[in-house]
Amino acid sequence: MRQPDAEGVKRAACKIAEILPPTPLLPVEIGSVRCWVKAESLQPIGAFKIRGGWHRLSDLTEAERARGVIAVSSGNHAQGVAWAARRLGIRATIVMPRDAPQVKLDATRALGAEIVLYNRPGEDRDEVAAQIRAESGAVLVHAFADPWVIEGQGSAGIEITAQLGRQPSRIAACCGGGGLAAGLSLACPDAQIVPVEPVGWDMVGKALAAGEIVRAGDSAPKTICDALQPPATAPINLDVLRGRSEPGVSVTDEEVRAAQRFAFTHLQLVAEPGGAAALAAALAGKIELDEHTVIMLTGGNTDAASFAQTIHAGN
Repeated sequence: MRQPDAEGVKRAACKIAEILPPTPLLPVEIGSVRCWVKAESLQPIGAFKIRGGWHRLSDLTEAERARGVIAVSSGNHAQGVAWAARRLGIRATIVMPRDAPQVKLDATRALGAEIVLYNRPGEDRDEVAAQIRAESGAVLVHAFADPWVIEGQGSAGIEITAQLGRQPSRIAACCGGGGLAAGLSLACPDAQIVPVEPVGWDMVGKALAAGEIVRAGDSAPKTICDALQPPATAPINLDVLRGRSEPGVSVTDEEVRAAQRFAFTHLQLVAEPGGAAALAAALAGKIELDEHTVIMLTGGNTDAASFAQTIHAGN
């Protein structure tokens, strides 16, 4: 497997700029500091994952396109791959957990992808995907451990730099497997990258601290951040992040809910739990902020009932 690099991120940014406008970089005051929020929740699929999906699928050869693609996702990567596949006329199969939010399942189906469900916990999603891949010959588009996906996610950093007129001092990034954090570290080498993960699921942070892959245990707690629950990062992500990223911080469900309410009240944005993790860390004082800090708001795919309950609980 080739390694992602800064030139690949720039190429991905050029490709994405041809089909999508930049997402807004919005000013926000947290405490006494005016910093910035990158509103990736306003992407056509409601999440930043459209970037990696487009860069990966648009680089497939004709022979690879004919074989179709397969991905594993709780919803946002699923939609990114399905969106790109429909636009390019590629067959897409997505392995998704049965407990994925219904809004994400419905949106992925609406984009034309075939969904294969698995039980979480209980079944190994990668084994399910591997069996389908062996039978169909489909190309695997990994949610975070794919060089094209990493480069595609990093294209957000190219936009941020253009919008700020300089590289940010730091970027707080919602983090599952580390694809976004790795891509941003390549796009903005002068910025401090701060991965933000749910409590008990901080596998990227622990891997960076330990210098090796760390897996979530069977006793890992439940979290409302369904998009940030891979059991471990991957060597390709850890290799990119070494020396480029802080170990990161973790946030609680209540801190995430507070961030969802803040985004709705102060930015007029709907944020899903996993998409609000970085904002939660900033609001909780877990990240140093200055006028050149950027906070990634990575997704807004949440169902109306649970979002309404979260907003109402703050009143």
